[in-house]
Amino acid sequence: MTRDELISGTRQLVEEGERLQADPSLPSLQVWLQRSDDLLATAWGNMDRYHLAWLMVGKPKAIVRGRPMTPDEEAAYVREVAEQKTAALRMSLDAVERQGMPFVGETGGIAPGQGERPVDRAPDQAGLPTDPGLAERLAEARRRAAEHVDHDAPRAPRPEKMQR
Repeated sequence: MTRDELISGTRQLVEEGERLQADPSLPSLQVWLQRSDDLLATAWGNMDRYHLAWLMVGKPKAIVRGRPMTPDEEAAYVREVAEQKTAALRMSLDAVERQGMPFVGETGGIAPGQGERPVDRAPDQAGLPTDPGLAERLAEARRRAAEHVDHDAPRAPRPEKMQR
């Protein structure tokens, strides 16, 4: 996927999300959610439960349980979920279009304002700025971090009654 394809596809999904908010339809929402999930996964990777919970996508404020939703409840649900997912799509569009962030599925294109600098490369592969002390400070930071590899290990012995 190229940057232009991602931008175009995301813009189209944002427009569809706005239409869903104006004219809610549960079947259309389900198709739109799948298409947007597929696009976002291609660009940024699969989202785990933590990311989805953080975005609150698909978690309406007033969940109806144990009975079918009324038409008004269904419309409100569709609007709310479409609003949330459209906001996530706008963040993605901003990241790729305005901020020029590299993305997982990128196969070509240069981010705006990035000149000829390669995209999707780790900082130490892209080249560090010429600073004579930078390599030394980096080595020192890595040495200090290595001293704390076991930071999550238990610090004190557990009392006998807790060791069941």
